[in-house]
Amino acid sequence: MSPSRRMDPLLRHAQDRQDEVAKELAERQQALDVHQSRLSELRQYAEEYANAQMSTTSAAQLLNRRAFLDRLDNAVEAQSKTVDSNRERVDAERARLLLASRDKQVLEQLAASYRAQEKKAEDRRDQREMDEIGARRVRVAQAAAAAEGEDA
Repeated sequence: MSPSRRMDPLLRHAQDRQDEVAKELAERQQALDVHQSRLSELRQYAEEYANAQMSTTSAAQLLNRRAFLDRLDNAVEAQSKTVDSNRERVDAERARLLLASRDKQVLEQLAASYRAQEKKAEDRRDQREMDEIGARRVRVAQAAAAAEGEDA
């Protein structure tokens, strides 16, 4: 089996690996988008609630409002951390995809190099065969000419 043919399983594996990492990246990106959307909605709700006018003035209601705003702030902070964590995962998957793409590209270049070498070797064999055929024809022609010269 030629070296370029032996590369085929490696190339298929590299392509499968790249596809798998790309799928992981897409899933991580989708999760990040969901978390960012939730964060945006949470921030908007917290801002609307904080800016809402309260008609009540009792101390208990003000304390409850402040406690709820604190819980909203904590929720926003927690969601921000989740978004950051998911962003890091997306970046890690993107780096993995880049590495998988480079690995595949290296294997493709190696296979192309092997194919080029094999093509050169095949071309040299073909040229050698053509030279041999030409040399045989010359010998046959010389032999025929020598035989005609003896017959004359």
